[in-house]
Amino acid sequence: MRTGSIARTTHETDIQVSVNLDGTGTFDVSTGIGFLDHMIEQFSRHSLIDVTCHVKGDLHVDQHHTTEDSAIALGQAIAQALGDKKGITRYGMAYSPMDEALARVALDISGRPVLVWKASFTQPRLGEMDTELFEHWFQSISQAAGITLHIECLYGSNNHHIIEGIYKGFARAMRSAVEIDARKGDAVPSTKGILGG
Repeated sequence: MRTGSIARTTHETDIQVSVNLDGTGTFDVSTGIGFLDHMIEQFSRHSLIDVTCHVKGDLHVDQHHTTEDSAIALGQAIAQALGDKKGITRYGMAYSPMDEALARVALDISGRPVLVWKASFTQPRLGEMDTELFEHWFQSISQAAGITLHIECLYGSNNHHIIEGIYKGFARAMRSAVEIDARKGDAVPSTKGILGG
């Protein structure tokens, strides 16, 4: 089993995160932000990566630290579980329809973190979550996990559908990228022999 576990405590958040890349999509998520819980749960369910994510954050200040640090810890746990990345497919892409909205996510577990974000929202909040924080969540997980990540909302009008489609697309792309390709054996999927160096 490829697993990772991160305990991260700062003056702003106290986080416990664990992942199993070879899981079934079971989750136990509690961040204190209901909508963020829902999105991380969607990620787990559709990636088949088991996720435990417990966060106690300074929500009396705002949601920024909890959102950012949950993504950092989750990304670090994924990177830990991937190890030297031998045998992984490495690339993943998904089109994700959510009613009238359509998201496209393409990624490379390259060790070179980049986020290209082409999505916008017409309201400042979904539930109690600030919509400006979604881009920051993906920026943070990209950096922590070492993922080149391209996210686009091709079209859509309902803000909930737009972001849920994006999270589900990210999940499906990650599911493809972290899977072991039997044809690769234990080779690192790079002509350099390493990823991220």
